[in-house]
Amino acid sequence: MLYGRAGESAAIDDLIEAVGAGEGRALVLRGEAGVGKSALLDLAAAKSTSPVLRASGIEAETGLAYAALHELLRPVTGLLGSLPGPQRDALRGALGLARGSADRFLVSAGVLSLMAEAAAGEGLLVLVDDFQWIDQASADALLFAARRLRNDGVGLLLAVRGEMGVRGLQELPVNGLDADSARHLLRGAAPQVQSALIEQTGGNPLALGEIARLLAPEQLAGRAPLPDPLPGGALLFGEQVAALSDNARLVALVAAVEGSGDLGVIMRAARILNVDPAALVEVEAAGLVVGEGSTITFRHPLVRSAIQDSAGSVRLRGVHAALAETLEGDRRAWHLAAATVGADERVAHELATTARRSRERGGYADAAVALIRAAELTPDTDNRAGRLKDAATSAWLGGRPGLAESCLAQARELRLDPELDQLRGRFELHTGDAGEALRIFKAGSSLEVLADAAEAAANVGDVAAIVEVGRRAREFPESFLREVLVGIGATLDGDRRGGARALRWALQRTDTLTDAAGYLWASAAAMYLGETDASTGYVIRAGRMARMSGMVGQLPIVLEFVSTAERLAGNLAVSEAIAEEGLGLAREAGYTNSVAAHLANLAAVAAWRGDEAACRTYANETLAIAIPHRLGLRVGGAQYALAMLDLGLGRFDAAHARLTSVAAKGAGEGHPTVTWRSAPDRIEAAVGAGDLGAARRTLTGLELWSANARSPESRALLARCRALVDDGCFGEALELHTEAFERARTALLYGERLRRTHKPGEARPHLRAAMETFERAGAEPWARRAYEELRATGESVTRAGPDALAMLTPQELRIARLVAQGASSKEVAAKLFLSPRTVEYHLYKIYPKVGVTSRTELTRLVVLRMAPVAGDDKL
Repeated sequence: MLYGRAGESAAIDDLIEAVGAGEGRALVLRGEAGVGKSALLDLAAAKSTSPVLRASGIEAETGLAYAALHELLRPVTGLLGSLPGPQRDALRGALGLARGSADRFLVSAGVLSLMAEAAAGEGLLVLVDDFQWIDQASADALLFAARRLRNDGVGLLLAVRGEMGVRGLQELPVNGLDADSARHLLRGAAPQVQSALIEQTGGNPLALGEIARLLAPEQLAGRAPLPDPLPGGALLFGEQVAALSDNARLVALVAAVEGSGDLGVIMRAARILNVDPAALVEVEAAGLVVGEGSTITFRHPLVRSAIQDSAGSVRLRGVHAALAETLEGDRRAWHLAAATVGADERVAHELATTARRSRERGGYADAAVALIRAAELTPDTDNRAGRLKDAATSAWLGGRPGLAESCLAQARELRLDPELDQLRGRFELHTGDAGEALRIFKAGSSLEVLADAAEAAANVGDVAAIVEVGRRAREFPESFLREVLVGIGATLDGDRRGGARALRWALQRTDTLTDAAGYLWASAAAMYLGETDASTGYVIRAGRMARMSGMVGQLPIVLEFVSTAERLAGNLAVSEAIAEEGLGLAREAGYTNSVAAHLANLAAVAAWRGDEAACRTYANETLAIAIPHRLGLRVGGAQYALAMLDLGLGRFDAAHARLTSVAAKGAGEGHPTVTWRSAPDRIEAAVGAGDLGAARRTLTGLELWSANARSPESRALLARCRALVDDGCFGEALELHTEAFERARTALLYGERLRRTHKPGEARPHLRAAMETFERAGAEPWARRAYEELRATGESVTRAGPDALAMLTPQELRIARLVAQGASSKEVAAKLFLSPRTVEYHLYKIYPKVGVTSRTELTRLVVLRMAPVAGDDKL
């Protein structure tokens, strides 16, 4: 019976009830050793009406990538075949069942899908004890899955002690027992002794029980003083360990160091140490371990700690050496390392091999830990630096940027190496000071490093540096990347004809591109030609390639561009969903600067919707990262979002002032991308504010920028701006538009002019079309503006209810679009890091929301209602 755990029991009951109802829940039980977390997990297992998967962290296996997942998921590996292909292959590789992907996000998504499959019908309860000792790869995968549990019928309970972070999950503190409950455990003690023990142990049930057992009758009765201080932690079992014979202590030490409880391994190691394994009988008789079949289990993790604390370092190393002789592979390497004092290349090589195996299965964080220890054991300075560099890379890919930077700093102290500097530049670009990244990359000499310098300069907003990169790139042989860098630099240096020639040459060779980065460079080339629609198309292809190529680690960065493309096309809900996904992945990966990018996109989406509070919150969060990290592009993006909020709400003077600031030269401002893309908005704001001079100056700049553009949409935007500034006709722009959202903006401006010039009959169809488009997009301030203009023409108009697709959540909308493109539930799950069952659940909710009953009807609705973005398979 559990005393004093009514609150914790109720929380567990709620979780179990939710699982029974098909919901997904995760709960973290956090408390000190001995406080009763394991007992609460036992209670959950006993109460569960669903199947239970259970595993415990083992300190000896902390560095073995996916060891905990292997234990946890072994009973359900027969369901792997039902997973989406990329997830199935990655998870099979992680569990050592096949050679799989090295992408940890795919492994994590596979864990989520496998648990959802196992939950089919009855639900599933997953219990993990001593989570602080779970290997990092398993911990990352389980936390990834826990944060994405929705309607999977999966309940996840994690018991943890210490300060291990579990961001984004609900926590339940497990504290000591209240006084009345604690007294139940001390029924044989005098009241004053009970009070003293409760006060000094904080009501820790393990401490109360063990101390009471250790006390003499006179002490329990209060007739003799209590020990001062009272034993705590591992010392609770110190006397029992000390009472063992030397042989029993040694074999107990073998068991404690071995960790997994494998009796065969323990017995073989004991014989190597010339100890009779039968001495384990004495350890079991003392109540410190329990034997069951071919395994033994310690009564409590603190018993293991007490045994190890009682051993000297020499004896401990000897036990590690004996265990290394009995084991193979990764566990052998770690025991060898623990047995070694000083440098030893043979042992270092074995650990480096362990790290390679971890990397191949996506266990980057564990690989980093192995490489750090390997570096400590490496006698040669150059080899040590190389292993620290590899550790830095693995830590980075494992989402541990702080550890990565520490390893890199140590490597740079050992040797001068341009590769180390370039690696530091990448770290700075993604998580630190973009200006420092630019300084580092400018010292490079290869074309690839120059491209890194251009990327850093673009993030900073340093036009002079981009121009310099373009000039230096001319020294290299003709290639796609060389022409893009040369073309962008020449364009910004005023040579628009020469720049356009180089950029066109590059874009004619996009069929040779093989990775997402190449398509992002193609997008940049099209953008500098003034062709936003073509630029968007290349972004979409980059997103598709990053998502399906197995290099999912690129996704946070690629999705920055995809979210922007969807927003520019007026697909606000989709843009929001992609930005939220990218934000989550960026935080998982530790890409702080990508976090800023996604926050800026969310600010812009909120601006278009007229959600002032959300827009300002997202913008401020963006600026809090972007300003100290010298991310001029993101500073400009946040300011642009605030300006578009003003413009949409009709605050033309404020919008004009802010957009003018965005385009001005200065720290974090004047970014060429923001300046050019905001030009049509700046012209509209200037005209609305009555500053025609500023509008004409901006139009002149837009004409120069768009001089080499050939796409209809680019010509349409220019035609709209000319009509707005010169009081001309909007008809040409309306005929040229290929983007429905921009056509609606043009129609609104045209309708407003026609109404003001007393042509209400001509204004109405344009205003009505604009209003309907804005309503579908969810751009409420713009829809309201069109509605009010329409009423001013004398038309009696009723605002339409929400569009059917507007009823969907961002996640549901993304699923609907993928289904409309012909994707199966498994394919949707693979792309969105969901389980197929979650996809089916969402479809079950989508159909009645939009009034359809089948995939075919849903496809027809999506195709008819949604404005397409250039290219297909956008997500």
